[in-house]
Amino acid sequence: EEGFLVTGLIFPLVLPPTTPLWVVATGCIFGVFFGKEVFGGTGRNIFNPALVGRLFITIAFPSIMTTSWLMPFTDAVTSATPLAVYKSMHTVTPYMNLLLGNCAGSMGETFRLGIIIGGVFLIFTKVSNWRVPVSYIGSVILFAFLGNSFFPAKVAPPVLQILTGGLLFGAMFMATDPVTSPFTRPGKYIFGISCGILTVLIRSFSGYVEGVMFSIVIMNAFTPLIDHVILMMKYRPAKT
Repeated sequence: EEGFLVTGLIFPLVLPPTTPLWVVATGCIFGVFFGKEVFGGTGRNIFNPALVGRLFITIAFPSIMTTSWLMPFTDAVTSATPLAVYKSMHTVTPYMNLLLGNCAGSMGETFRLGIIIGGVFLIFTKVSNWRVPVSYIGSVILFAFLGNSFFPAKVAPPVLQILTGGLLFGAMFMATDPVTSPFTRPGKYIFGISCGILTVLIRSFSGYVEGVMFSIVIMNAFTPLIDHVILMMKYRPAKT
C-alpha cells in the first residue's frame, strides 16, 4: 500500500549509515506492525510507524544506534554527532558544515539545506500544513534561547538546536503526517509547540542526546485528546 511505501522510504533515512541490514529489517517490521497494523492499518494508526521502528531499535540495540557514525564522503568513522559533541565537550560544530551536511548523522538528516527546500516545497504544494513545522521550530528557538541563557552548560544555543540531529527532518516530514497529527488548526499549533518543548527538554536534561523521535511519538499519543478538547470547546453542546 501507499502507506507502507512512505514508511519504507522514510525509515532508512533516520538511521545511522552503518546500521546492519538485519537491524533495519527488524525495525521496519516492528514499526509497521506495532505502529500501524495493530490499529487497523493505514489511516487508523495513532503513531508514526517509522518513528516507532526507530524508537524500538534505539532501545533494543543502543550500541549500534549511537556509535560508529560515518563522516560524509569519507570512510572515516566517528563516535559522536554534533549534538553529542556539544553535550560532552560544549564544542559547537560550524554552522555551515551542519547546513551543507559535512558532519556525522543519520542519512536523511545531514543535508539540512535540502531538507529545508524539500519541506518548503511540500508546504507550498499543500501536501503538508505549515502550522506544525513553524510552531515546532519556533518553539525550539524560543525555549532553547531561554534555556541557553540560564543553563548554557546544559542547553545548546538555538541555531545549533535547529541545525543538529533530526529536528528539521522531523519537523518537515514526520510531525506533519496528517494521520498522526491534529486536524484542527489550534491543535496543530499545540502539537508543534509541545514537540518543540519536549525536544529541548529531552536533549538537554535526559540521558539521550536526541529528543525529536521521543517528542513526536509522545505527542502522537496526545493527538486524539487535543482534537477532542478543541472540538468540545469550539462546539459546546446546546443547553436544553
